[in-house]
Amino acid sequence: MADPDLTKNFETLTAHWHRVSGGSIQNLFDTESDRFSKYSVRFDELLFDFSKQHIDDEAFAALCGLPEVAGLDQKRDAMLSGSKINTTEGRSVLHTALRATPDQSIYVDGENVVPAVHEVLDRALAFAESIRAGDTTVSGGRITDVVNIGIGGSDLGPKMAVRALAPFVDGPECHFVSNVDGADLSDTVSKLDLSTTLFIIASKSFSTQETMLNARSAFEMVASAVGADKAASHFCAVSTNLEATRKFGIPDERTFGFWDWVGGRFSVWSAIGLPMMIALGPDRFQDFLAGARSADEHFVNAPTAQNIPVLMALLGVWNRNIADRQSQAVLVYDDRMPDFSRWLQQLDMESNGKQVTVDGADVTHKTAPVIFGEPGTNGQHAFYQMLHQGSDIVPCDFLIAANGHEVGLKHHHQILLANCFAQSEALMRGRGLEEADGNVHGVFEGDRPSSTLLYRELNPRQLGQLMALYEHKIFVQGVLWGINSFDQWGVELGKELANSIEPAIAAGDAADIENVATRSLVSAALEMKDS
Repeated sequence: MADPDLTKNFETLTAHWHRVSGGSIQNLFDTESDRFSKYSVRFDELLFDFSKQHIDDEAFAALCGLPEVAGLDQKRDAMLSGSKINTTEGRSVLHTALRATPDQSIYVDGENVVPAVHEVLDRALAFAESIRAGDTTVSGGRITDVVNIGIGGSDLGPKMAVRALAPFVDGPECHFVSNVDGADLSDTVSKLDLSTTLFIIASKSFSTQETMLNARSAFEMVASAVGADKAASHFCAVSTNLEATRKFGIPDERTFGFWDWVGGRFSVWSAIGLPMMIALGPDRFQDFLAGARSADEHFVNAPTAQNIPVLMALLGVWNRNIADRQSQAVLVYDDRMPDFSRWLQQLDMESNGKQVTVDGADVTHKTAPVIFGEPGTNGQHAFYQMLHQGSDIVPCDFLIAANGHEVGLKHHHQILLANCFAQSEALMRGRGLEEADGNVHGVFEGDRPSSTLLYRELNPRQLGQLMALYEHKIFVQGVLWGINSFDQWGVELGKELANSIEPAIAAGDAADIENVATRSLVSAALEMKDS
């Protein structure tokens, strides 16, 4: 690491790992009667259990020393106060301001941004309520369906949250289109009555290639269905580019902005959450914000050894850098949350998948792990075989509610809980040759680490809390790794190349493509292309 003090700490942690890894996690439980209470944290209606991580008291104490060496408190305060910690783009990082209360003051370039946040929030909430009440209509009357067209952070967060909170949805049905593949838009709109459908175009710049292509195609579909003169009434926007939204035909009163200090993957708390506001209603969206705000307060106030996002980050560093684990599974035991691991993939891998430090030096350590997951119990019948007996050890996060929402199916949730807890135990303790009756194929080595997030029920407040805790975890790991978690330069080259390749495909001639590998592929595609 660039900081010699942090390098020394990593060397110390490596020595602890060599010592601790000589014994098993199960043995640590056998010798520590208070291990669960010692290595778990309760916060509101949430329990974070990390007792199945491969650590002991000495290793844990050494881990807890990392934040001070890295200057975490100062860097956290700099972020929360509006300092421009996104140094490569010269921007503040203030997604936390999106859930601030009206009486707070947070300054960017000498201006308190909180009033502007609440002005946009109030407008968006009022617009959502007018749709829910039937006061805002489209050409066919009351709005029955809403289609959000966006990609990345303008899609993953609200899509995940609306589906996760399905038991609380009582507004128009929300659908999401993100992929430039025409199948995504076609399959979505083919099920809808376009005369009663509202489209939200979510793009800060109103120039994102995939989003704007889908938006223009959607406009043509609506115009064909209801008439060109009525089509514009079926669209609203979340964007800061008023010139472009006006040109598209969307009036300013139906455009909701946000700010350059809000990164896309951290933007669900802003007007990007408009689909949530429409589906859930203003009160529940406010509960969602309140849950995130409580996580912010916990992050600021809890000491290191009781601070859930800090602990999650430290354990991630322990597994990624010290134990050399290359990936992490996020296993949510909730069938309504298949998109949670996808949302977290972007949050983690786009934020911390970096090869240079804040100062521009090459990193000398591993950064973001590969994040993957699938809801339990489906995942158990897909990739858990690899988790238990594969040659790579994959640390796991288990997430589950103590209570389900299906009153008449409580026995289902009992079995869901049993499966979740059984999987984490099986990963930890394994099964020896004798227990497997001498069958070597039935041997599990165990010692596969996991943490569990257990909460009373999944509701808007709890989801907001969970998402904000993971946001803060990502920030802490960026600090510990010395990288900027809030830019994403790595996605630019592919976009630029696509813009240069598409004209050749449209013209049916690959001759002007310089790269021989790409020219060959385009030529092959053109040969297969239907006339």
